[in-house]
Amino acid sequence: MNKQPYPAEKQRQYFDWSKTWLEHPAKPSAEHAGQLGDLIRYHEWRYYVLNDPVISDYEYDQLYKQLEALELAHPEWKLPDSPTQRVSSDLTDLFRNVEHLRPMLSLDNSYNADDLHAFDEQVKKLNGLPAAAEVEYSVEPKFDGGSIAVVYENDLLVRAATRGNGVEGEEITNNIKTVRSIPLKAAFSKYGIRRIELRGEALIAKDKFQKINAQREAAGLPLFANPRNTATGGLRTKDPRETAERSIDAFIYQLGYAEDQSGQILTDREGSHAANMQFLHTLGFKVPLDVTKVCANIEEVIQYCTEWEAKRESYPFEIDGMVIKVNDLEMQERAGYTSHHPRWAIAFKFKAKQATSTLLHVEFQVGKIGSITPVAKIEPVQLAGVTVSSVSLHNEDFIRSRDIRLGDKVLVERAGDVIPYIVKSLEELRTGDEKPIDFPKVCPVCQHPLFREPEEAAWRCVNYQCEAQVLQRMIHHVSKDAMDIEGFGRANVERFYALGWLQNLADIYRLDYEKIAGLEGFGKKSAENLKEAVEKAKKNPIKRLLHSLSIHHLGKRVSELLAAEVDHVLELRHWDLERFVSIKDVGPVVAQNIIAFFRQEDNIHMLEEMEALGVNFKQTDQDRPKKVANDAPLAGKTILFTGSLEKMTRTEAQAMATAAGAKNISAVSGNLDILVVGANAGSKLTKAQALGTVTIWTEEEFLAQMGKS
Repeated sequence: MNKQPYPAEKQRQYFDWSKTWLEHPAKPSAEHAGQLGDLIRYHEWRYYVLNDPVISDYEYDQLYKQLEALELAHPEWKLPDSPTQRVSSDLTDLFRNVEHLRPMLSLDNSYNADDLHAFDEQVKKLNGLPAAAEVEYSVEPKFDGGSIAVVYENDLLVRAATRGNGVEGEEITNNIKTVRSIPLKAAFSKYGIRRIELRGEALIAKDKFQKINAQREAAGLPLFANPRNTATGGLRTKDPRETAERSIDAFIYQLGYAEDQSGQILTDREGSHAANMQFLHTLGFKVPLDVTKVCANIEEVIQYCTEWEAKRESYPFEIDGMVIKVNDLEMQERAGYTSHHPRWAIAFKFKAKQATSTLLHVEFQVGKIGSITPVAKIEPVQLAGVTVSSVSLHNEDFIRSRDIRLGDKVLVERAGDVIPYIVKSLEELRTGDEKPIDFPKVCPVCQHPLFREPEEAAWRCVNYQCEAQVLQRMIHHVSKDAMDIEGFGRANVERFYALGWLQNLADIYRLDYEKIAGLEGFGKKSAENLKEAVEKAKKNPIKRLLHSLSIHHLGKRVSELLAAEVDHVLELRHWDLERFVSIKDVGPVVAQNIIAFFRQEDNIHMLEEMEALGVNFKQTDQDRPKKVANDAPLAGKTILFTGSLEKMTRTEAQAMATAAGAKNISAVSGNLDILVVGANAGSKLTKAQALGTVTIWTEEEFLAQMGKS
């Protein structure tokens, strides 16, 4: 017997309704209002009970607003069990239900400045203030986790619960006791408080979530979709030891209720929300003071929300928006509440990072070293402010481990500048028509058999003359990371290649600029600029040239090491394996790849042509290693810069550190000696502090060490 309230067929129907009504809302009717209510209840069940939503928060909000608008226009269609009449519920029969000391309501949502202006106007109106008045707001992160309520009596933690339906939640006291950021005892009695209820959010740091999924993948277990699901699921395990294994953290964001020794309800302390949060912080609670800001008016609020939307990825925890609260507690009380949300607070929601779509077909692309990358073509969706229709599937193992099939409904994510990817397929929405993805056995361009190294995940076309590789190598060669030929770019490489003007790297340096000037969109000036950029690139140091050759595993670092060891690039054709691996940080795999490249006569001929055309092949002063004295200020130290520096650029700081004997590295680890922090340092600072072995300097302290203060 199926114990779920929604069989697979009904779930597929609700998913289809969601997508249809989001794009084309149905004609208003009592029947549609009822169906919309059923649909929203289904999505609440997926989100709050299963911790496994199939639509984004934004899509849910739009469906909810449709229902609100219908009921506002036609009150007679509003049913007693309408989702608009209660807070969404996460109650199940797994835990005992307990009543909150004060209801935990939802928040109204906003998505733009207009919504926030309307909220500000409502607050002023409810408080009898003129339109020109300015209201002070506290702005804090909207954590993407699971809401909790914790109760202390006589200074001891006596109860913890989920939000539930807002009036009552599921008791999870034993599980919350495993969360180390929740004190088991706090000195409330010192301030005359006998009993108090605090609201907060349980969540998992991004780096810890990645470790958990890496461990699950190694154990052959299904991966978690996101930190929120992992945290909320962990709160509701029957064994607290399982909760502890998930490294759950908790922030407190609201003082909900307090009473004195005689049982009298206390008004909130100090007159402001910000003061309450500072009070809880002094008692040992984790409060997001590093991100919280008290803003003088709504314009400052809008600016701060916009600022954090742009840098949300720098925060060590997932946040999906900012919460704006009237800071003055008396004004909060005057503003009051609806049955759904407080009128003195609102959530500014960031653009969605996850959404659902349908996988239509898969294209297999060939990279510059022959790696075959499967790219999923999906029905276009809005993600983090852009329309996404192509999604990387990485490699064959990624597809197999997630059992992704053609025709699947899939959960897609795009975080910051990261290439969109598929988190998982939604197996419960399958109809039976979905088909496995067949990975090719031969190159889709040149039909050469594919090869896979035992230690690598990617299949590769090893035909160096494969047209797709030739084109991708030229695109890489002119790129900023390689020869940095300004104004060339992918589009021009593809255009000149299609015209037959480019067949290998040497052709880049013998272009006919008179012909280029005659092309549509160019002209004489543009052609001259391109010629100047190419001529400038010819003088690049050989470390750039080496990196531009697209030799497998030969990145910037090893290119720099090799450049420091030769007077001329073609000396490398005479090196053996022992000579390569004698250089620190050069391993046998990249060494074999370089040897194979320089043993190909076609490659040597191409390089000789490039040199004859004026490309620099000799070591320059920029390539020569600079001698550092043993007593240099940072001799033998590793260093990392994070955050925004004010007195110098990141590149200037790194060069200064190198000159002082330090080695710049890119990540916080046990190998890091010094972390220099600027403004908005973010997760790297948090990780370094957690290690306890890293010396942390401000920008001024670093400059003082360099004798520049």
